[in-house]
Amino acid sequence: MRRPVQALLLALSGLGLLRATLLSDLYLRYVKEGMRPLLVASGVVLLALGAAEGWSYAARLRRAPAAYGSPAPPGDTPDHGHDHGHGPPWVAWLLFLPALSLLFWAPPALGAYTASRETPQAVPVTDQDDFDPLPATSPLPLTLGDFTRRVQQDRSRAVQGRTVLMAGFVTPDGSGDGWYLTRLILNCCAADAQSVKVRVHGVAAPKADTWVAVTGTWHPSGTLGTSSAEAGLDARTVERIARPSNGYTDGPPLVTR
Repeated sequence: MRRPVQALLLALSGLGLLRATLLSDLYLRYVKEGMRPLLVASGVVLLALGAAEGWSYAARLRRAPAAYGSPAPPGDTPDHGHDHGHGPPWVAWLLFLPALSLLFWAPPALGAYTASRETPQAVPVTDQDDFDPLPATSPLPLTLGDFTRRVQQDRSRAVQGRTVLMAGFVTPDGSGDGWYLTRLILNCCAADAQSVKVRVHGVAAPKADTWVAVTGTWHPSGTLGTSSAEAGLDARTVERIARPSNGYTDGPPLVTR
């Protein structure tokens, strides 16, 4: 790859990272929020390397008269900034695609397609003494993980008969019968995303990947407070909401009532 192209690729990659982290929240589609400082630093370094490479190449051209058609001094073979390898040069141009995508087109966030192929994440086992009394708020805001823990581990059955409020995106059931309220959670980056799902009963499935807030009560299936209980909800209302800026967390509901 010619040195000007190398410099341009470095600069574009740096600009893409800085755009995704400083001028928008696109980076949250790929990594956790805590990675932002490292991405900003990487963008600055890439941009600086691109500028340094471009400056070095320009300086070399000024010192090489042969680059402009003048004869080179005896014994001095000018370096025109490229090698003479026989590898296919078009392959190197493919490196521009990820850099340009960060600048002009960002791949969509992970959603129902990924969640439908992921095994739901097992919620951590909680000691019975760690379950705090639930507030009297109705509907009761819960995360999908909290709801699942209460249903399958809280032997006091505190969620029985309670109207709860949860938020996530729609993942159709693979069999075509029913759907799940879903959240994807990142440990580090999009490659290790895991899902938390609550099956929704009684309401037709909205379009896949639609973000919704759902109110309802636990769907009686299995023994409440044990692992046999289904993390399911008899829905009363389903309200469409906006996707949060950081959708890769099992956060609280995005609406208040």
